[in-house]
Amino acid sequence: MPEASSEARGAGSAGPPLLGRSIVVTRAEQQLGEARQRFEQAGARVLDLPALVIGPPDAWGPLDDALAELDDFHWLVFSSGNGVDAVEQRLERIGTNLAGRPRSLKIAAVGRKTAARLESLRAPADFIPPAFVAESLIEHFPVSGWGLRLLLPRVQSGGRTLLGEAFGEAGARVVEVAAYESRCPQQMPAATATALAEQRIDAITFSSGKTVLHSCQLFERQFGDDWRRQLEAVALITIGPQTSRTCLELLGRIDGQADPHDLDGLVQACIHTLANRPQLRAAPG
Repeated sequence: MPEASSEARGAGSAGPPLLGRSIVVTRAEQQLGEARQRFEQAGARVLDLPALVIGPPDAWGPLDDALAELDDFHWLVFSSGNGVDAVEQRLERIGTNLAGRPRSLKIAAVGRKTAARLESLRAPADFIPPAFVAESLIEHFPVSGWGLRLLLPRVQSGGRTLLGEAFGEAGARVVEVAAYESRCPQQMPAATATALAEQRIDAITFSSGKTVLHSCQLFERQFGDDWRRQLEAVALITIGPQTSRTCLELLGRIDGQADPHDLDGLVQACIHTLANRPQLRAAPG
């Protein structure tokens, strides 16, 4: 674990590595609790910025039609826990579930949390790539794609089409269907807006490209055309390479990237990035 400097620990005293730091966490509203807990365990004061509202797609028909034909697929590929939950819920409506899927249907999962969600449903993944990114799944997929029929439940808009395109080029027949949608909230919490306006935020963490996009929309609504000035002294920390690309495109920089590309890696990236940065005036409790 990277060691934080005395400034990062606060007043030069021993303690949690993010003691005295104020961190903004941008995630889906339903997923903020776990992130808050991890950062608070590291000593940070956490300010929430729900950047995603997870809900149903515009229509369930395409997903329901695909699930009615699960016997025809060889692999079911999940890239998020949201997709797992949506598929489980729709299967339950027709009297079955992922644990009771056809025995010939295998499951692949991108990411530790996606795999953990499947485990909790007694439907463990048959394949998990060594790195928590889509490219790793493609590179290490255990069988040739030629002739396979794959079902990829995904976010309705804004998600990556890399998996579908890559498997299609490898000769697989890919069905991509919207399993959920992630929309932008109307506004940011007042406490977070105030702390940003008063330059009391040390870092903002981003867990997906869409959290970057929606956060920028929220910043502009809150602060107007000059919103980027509110972020000049704030470290921008991303969970992985795709999120970093979006951050570079929309914000012009990143200051740290998680490795591994998960929540624990995100906390460590904050510790490492802030270790040599001066501590800002603390936000009031």
